[in-house]
Amino acid sequence: MNRNVIIVIVLVVLVLLTAVQAIQLSSLKTSIATGKVSVGNAPVQSSGSVPSNLNDLPSMVGGC
Repeated sequence: MNRNVIIVIVLVVLVLLTAVQAIQLSSLKTSIATGKVSVGNAPVQSSGSVPSNLNDLPSMVGGC
């Protein structure tokens, strides 16, 4: 197969993937704007506690 044909095929595939992603992004923006997408709540962790395995780490790490 000719090298130019392969390059054209790869470019066409990339353009098609870009078009699909643009359509999906537009759809997602529309869903967010109309309120159809619900955002879940992440569990809140307290910032004061450190896991026990991190307490034994040295405070400084040597470098170059």
